[in-house]
Amino acid sequence: MRLFIVLLMSSLLMGSCVQKKKESVQPLDTSLLMHQVEVKEVIQTDSYTYLKVSENREEFWIAVSRQEAKVGEKYYYASALEMEDFESKALGRVFDSIFFVQKISKEPIQRANAMAGKQTPQGKAIESFNSDIKLEPVKGGVTIEKLYASKGEYEGKRVSVKGKVVKVNKNIMSRNWIHIQDGTKHGEDYDLTITSGQLPEVGDVVTIEGVVTLNKDFGAGYFYELIMEEGQLVE
Repeated sequence: MRLFIVLLMSSLLMGSCVQKKKESVQPLDTSLLMHQVEVKEVIQTDSYTYLKVSENREEFWIAVSRQEAKVGEKYYYASALEMEDFESKALGRVFDSIFFVQKISKEPIQRANAMAGKQTPQGKAIESFNSDIKLEPVKGGVTIEKLYASKGEYEGKRVSVKGKVVKVNKNIMSRNWIHIQDGTKHGEDYDLTITSGQLPEVGDVVTIEGVVTLNKDFGAGYFYELIMEEGQLVE
């Protein structure tokens, strides 16, 4: 009987300890959504900074818009787009695998900022609206304002847009990402992203013809409500 009581009390004490332990466990902080990496090697080009990094003892390459970085520094990033067999013409090198990262930070990235990547994917407008740009639409073409205002009518159609190049991201996913403005806007939409094999310079006024695509998802949070693909410069 005494042995039974001892065992029963031990069981209750153990159960009490387990319960206390469960109560003391803090819930996982889901406000952070990120990778932490340490830089092992840095290669700079005119447009991009290539970083060989390590995370959990695994080494891999990432690429970001050109910026200062040093070996040994630690960075955080929220999401990335992996490219396999990616050829960097600037380096004359093919990476078996490389991750294009929109933004790296020396501080942990909060979930609110991390999820913003869905609204500002690679190649999407980060330039402010330039009210000084005032261009007449090309004959038979469409303005950026009209394109956004009536985007359903243009889905899958080839259109021409005249605009000033405000930003270019070179050679991502075997294409260039061109951003133009023409001085018009629909709500907060004033920048048109265009993918193309051609490469105008920032500041050029160009007419580009391409296919309008809606709700294009490239993965890793790179989502476009409207984008022009297969862009061709028109003389």
